[in-house]
Amino acid sequence: MILGIMQPYFMPYIGYFQLMKAVDKYVIYDDVNYIKRGWANRNNILVNGKSRMFTVTLKKASSNKQFNDIVIGDDFKKLMKTLQMHYSKAINFERTMVLMERIIAFSDKRLAAFIANSFQEILNYLSIDTEILMSSGIAKDNSLRGKDKIMHICKILDADVYYNAIGGQELYDKEEFREHGITLNFVEPIIQSYPQLHVNEFIPYLSMIDILMNNTKDDVNKLLDAYRVKF
Repeated sequence: MILGIMQPYFMPYIGYFQLMKAVDKYVIYDDVNYIKRGWANRNNILVNGKSRMFTVTLKKASSNKQFNDIVIGDDFKKLMKTLQMHYSKAINFERTMVLMERIIAFSDKRLAAFIANSFQEILNYLSIDTEILMSSGIAKDNSLRGKDKIMHICKILDADVYYNAIGGQELYDKEEFREHGITLNFVEPIIQSYPQLHVNEFIPYLSMIDILMNNTKDDVNKLLDAYRVKF
């Protein structure tokens, strides 16, 4: 069984969804400390053909709190208005707006739970059957840290293969995982261009929102399949 584990990010770039699609089970690492000024509650979309950041307002966010203790304080009116203004001509605008409306209407405003639901909504839309789990819901030894906790979760869930985002190459050692009976591989995105609105040159690494707006469901899945596994 192939497992992926990542902290929660709201509408992240394609690499995170590629990882989700590539694994059998995906654990949202919600019972670790929130990273202030990180990417959990912000990303980039296109505004007048340029990359611009949107930010989801949080209530009393602190790096002393865990992701599952942070609460969203945003009504999403600004974001939805921005999407309406700058993506209305996109080929998949209407379907994506319906999807976004469902996502922002989710009643549980705890950051991790809210993001988990957004992931599930998108996976359902794309007909991807990866199972989403919350780290906080797994009975485990929470005194462990770093790679030891990752390997511990792999063991609990009977995962013999662990996929990590490509950035984890600097953090994790394949041999150390192998000694614990786990094959460690890294998912590296192959960034492919797709039609974008009002741009002279393709702008990569934007929020999944931009991909959903500018592509059909089938084309999104083709983009998600454009990655290499580094063994």
